[in-house]
Amino acid sequence: MSYLVLARKYRPQKFSDLTGQETTSKILQSAIAQGRVASAYLFSGPRGTGKTTSARIFAKALNCGNPKNFEPCGECSSCEEITKSTSMDVLELDAASHTGVDNVREVIINTVAYAAARDKYKVFIIDEVHMLSSQSFNALLKTIEEPPPHVVFVLATTEYHKIPATIASRCQRFRFLPLTQKEIAQTIKNIAKIEKISISDDALGLLARAAAGSMRDALSLMDQIISHFPLTGGKNEISLENAEEILGVVREDFLIEFLGHVSAKNPKGALEAVGKLLEEGHDLSYFLKELRESFRQMMIEKCGYKEENNFIARKKAYPTEKFTLEELLRASQLLSKCADQMRWNDFPRMVFECYAVKLCQQAMDVSEIL
Repeated sequence: MSYLVLARKYRPQKFSDLTGQETTSKILQSAIAQGRVASAYLFSGPRGTGKTTSARIFAKALNCGNPKNFEPCGECSSCEEITKSTSMDVLELDAASHTGVDNVREVIINTVAYAAARDKYKVFIIDEVHMLSSQSFNALLKTIEEPPPHVVFVLATTEYHKIPATIASRCQRFRFLPLTQKEIAQTIKNIAKIEKISISDDALGLLARAAAGSMRDALSLMDQIISHFPLTGGKNEISLENAEEILGVVREDFLIEFLGHVSAKNPKGALEAVGKLLEEGHDLSYFLKELRESFRQMMIEKCGYKEENNFIARKKAYPTEKFTLEELLRASQLLSKCADQMRWNDFPRMVFECYAVKLCQQAMDVSEIL
């Protein structure tokens, strides 16, 4: 049997297994309990936050033969078939590969009137629905607004702004927010325990930060670490150094060193650091992202605010005291401009170096100017 990646192996199968979407889970369960199931739902949010997974769990809960507290049992034939994507009554459509109106007519409109083959509800899950053409959306309008009583539509999208208002207004919308670092780290820790792999808190923090709110990204990165790193001494251990080496992320001490050059107004040291970074094969875009986050952390620390959901415990403190609040704001604005220009420039290194020198220039005080 082929290897099953962690993101699929540990895909949630019940509402209680979902991470970070407790409100959505409670509302969907309550709708089933009260018999107030809507004809269409729209799940929107960033990638890897559980939209399609929630749609499948919702479909299982609607059709489960032995529900427990409005949770799917996971053991009946309906639940098993939906888990394996073989159910005749739960049709999952990838809008990215079925954009045309003919596909919509063939798969949905021409079959929606038929009763469910066995289960109570016929559920249509349309993933990345924003990829449908305008003609396809128009063809769906009436069907989504007034489907037969045995039909439920669940639309999932990462780009809500591309959904026509005529479609969105006919759906109950659920917003899936990016997961916090604590939520991601705790889930990875639980999975590592099941897999009998030891992972340090520093490595957990690195994975949680690199995932950027996506649980699927976090599990994919963990898969990469497990499969590529030769576990030393016969022990399944993942340290921060191992994770940094395999993922190619910028080391924390290097970031602190670069911030030191900026605070000391040392453009030569900053440029040497950039050169060293590239010699080691790091990606400037990723380093810029880390640099922007570090200035953000220093800015909120300067304002006296502390993020409760920030899992990362830094070994070395950022040199916050060496920057004024005005300097931190100016640096954040400069780095945002740098990110925009690097995206479209054919020589991103030069762009980054120019802004690195600008960061090291003495900022003029507003009160002195006035």
